[in-house]
Order: sequence, then structure tokens, then C-alpha cells
Amino acid sequence: MQAAGDFCLQNIHVALPTTGLGRGLKLFTLMFVLELYYIHPMKKLFFLITAFLITTQTFAQVKHAVTKAAVAYEIKNMGINTSGKFKTLDATIAFDQNNLAASSIEAAVDVNSIDSDNAMRDNHLKAEDYFDAAKYPKITMKSTSFKKKAGNNYVGIFNVTIKGKTKAVEVPFTYTESANVALFKGSFKINRKDFGVGGNSMVLADDATIELVVETSK
Repeated sequence: MQAAGDFCLQNIHVALPTTGLGRGLKLFTLMFVLELYYIHPMKKLFFLITAFLITTQTFAQVKHAVTKAAVAYEIKNMGINTSGKFKTLDATIAFDQNNLAASSIEAAVDVNSIDSDNAMRDNHLKAEDYFDAAKYPKITMKSTSFKKKAGNNYVGIFNVTIKGKTKAVEVPFTYTESANVALFKGSFKINRKDFGVGGNSMVLADDATIELVVETSK
């Protein structure tokens, strides 16, 4: 039996509270149901297809599979530029130049893959005073936002975590596409002391330059 304030439309039943906010919400639901029920079948189909396309466009991500990656660093030691690289990088990239708000990049570098072209120095850099690879085996980057600049230039804000310390870092980069291949190239500076790498030193510079080159397939 239908209670006062209830409404039935074939096998659709909407119970309407007699007072309060609940009644207002149910009335809104009823209006929506009535609109769908009485709409012309072709218009209904058009409505559903349009809603699907809008939803797909809004939430679709352009996912990239990393095919090549290079992570290099440069820092002055006793006034002389010294450089090296990390040979292992894993990344999850969902970057769409037409939908930056929904884009994201997460990357992790294996500290134990450091290569300064000197095995003794590599072991020194993995030690507790520097990267402490035994306790902190990964350096991570996670994007929080992107901005488009002129041409193929972009700027991303990333939370960079080294030795358990996280700092927001601005990373300018270029992004280019050719067929199904995309190329990211970025360069940025970090202060090693912000992350407790190397401590106080009279000979080692504070700022290090990081160069990233990542090739992906879409």
C-alpha cells in the first residue's frame, strides 16, 4: 500500500518524507526520474551517449610506458665539476598535455645504482653520511601540479624525497611527441643539505644539478 507522500511510477517507488531536508532531496530525485521516464527514446539515447563521452574525456589518462631513462647529476667538488648517474629508474607516468590537471608522474631512483665512474667513491656516496642506501634505498619524486609554458615547455612541482626528507621542487621540462613515442627532458637544482646529504663541507658545493631524460611509448 502506498503511504502518504509516496509516489509510484510503474515499478519505481520513491518514498517522500512529509517534512524536512529529506523531502527536498527526494523531490529532486523524483524530478530527475520523471525527466528520464518521459524523455523521447532517441533523445534519451543521445543524452546517455553524451554523458558517457564527457565522462570518458574527463577521466581518461594518457599512460606512458618508460622505454629509456637517464638520470645524471653534476656538483662541484674542490671547484671542479664532478658528475655521475643513476642507472635504474622506475616511473609511473600519466601525462596528457591537454589535461594537465589530471596528469601525474611518480618516479623512483635506485640509490644503489649510482655510478660515478669510481667504485670507491660510489661506496662512499652510498654510506650513511651521504645517501645512506642501506636505510634509504630509493629517491622518489611525485608530481603535485603542472603548468604549460611557451612551446613544448612545462613546469612541474614535485615532492622530492631523499633520506626520508621531502621538499617541493620546481622542475622545468620539455615534452615532445613523435608518433607513439614521447620524450621528457628536464633539468633542476637541489640543495643537498636540505636532504642531509654530505653534511657541512668546505670543498663540496651545496647545489647539485639533476638532468633527466625519459623516453616513453603511449
